Amino acid sequence: MAEIELHNIQKRWGAVWGVRDVNLTIANEEFVVFLGPSGCGKTTTMRMIAGLEEPSEGDIKMDGEIMNGIDARDRDVAMVFQGYALYPNMTIYENIRFPLRMRDVPKSEQDARVRRAAEMVELSDLLDRKPAALSGGQRQRAALARAIVRQPHVFLMDEPLSNLDTKLRQNMRVQIKHIQRELKITTVYVTHDQIEAMTLADRIVVMQAGAIQQIGTPDEIYNDPANTFVAGFIGAPPMNLIEGKIEDGIFTSEGINVQGLTRRDAGPVTLGVRPEDCTLSESGNLVGEVYGVEPTGDVTYLTIKAGPKMIELKAHRDFRAQLGEVVQVRFDPERLFLFDQKTGERVR
Repeated sequence: MAEIELHNIQKRWGAVWGVRDVNLTIANEEFVVFLGPSGCGKTTTMRMIAGLEEPSEGDIKMDGEIMNGIDARDRDVAMVFQGYALYPNMTIYENIRFPLRMRDVPKSEQDARVRRAAEMVELSDLLDRKPAALSGGQRQRAALARAIVRQPHVFLMDEPLSNLDTKLRQNMRVQIKHIQRELKITTVYVTHDQIEAMTLADRIVVMQAGAIQQIGTPDEIYNDPANTFVAGFIGAPPMNLIEGKIEDGIFTSEGINVQGLTRRDAGPVTLGVRPEDCTLSESGNLVGEVYGVEPTGDVTYLTIKAGPKMIELKAHRDFRAQLGEVVQVRFDPERLFLFDQKTGERVR
């Protein structure tokens, strides 16, 4: 389908920066997710790929051809939006067929392509209905079918599942991933939801304040975060980040002591440890009080108050404790991360 290259992309409006120094190559047929909080530049980057915004500096290429200045309708991309963007006065059949009419696809081909797209998203029995008669999940599937029917070189999806409830989001994630694999279309997906990013992406691009913080596979992003922003943004609950210092291979913070570190002296650092790498133990790295207990069925989340700090950990699903109960927590010594306290970058 298409390889996308972003070279030194910048976007600003006067003194306001939207995107800074974005460099990225998206391989043919790859599924790349832009992940970050609101205002981080992820949607602006997608809009520049689509041709809805022009970069202030830098080049956007598709299959080696510079796209700067080329209209969105001439870039052969299909977008799926958060708000469905279906025509309320048209049936679902006509909504899906609309891009084919606009592109003067021969009428002899239109019906087969519409029905094939509808079949892929399981809407074949609802083609005669109008959007108002459909649920939110069905409308989102109709919007997806309208993109599929185009047979574009690139799919661009801007938070398409944000309006759906948890169960529908899960079902749609599976459907989107399956369809992308079947059609082999290069896909760029924007979300603030880390679960969507981790489950959908071949690679994740984590953004903050208009800049790329890290690019990697879901496993790389989770297991090898580049800085405290990535470490704290990925994970549910996110990584525990504890400010302290290292002297003679010992990390200390108020109420917390971790010995045997291979790094002997690093001065002020932030220690990171994920909740699943913390366990209750008879002898641990901290002593604290149970501040919160959250059973969820498959796991119990505990919040432990150690001095001024709150430490999150995952316990067995049957574990229960009384609030205020004193416990000890041990960190897995093989799963500790160190970050520079000033810059937030990993100390390796």
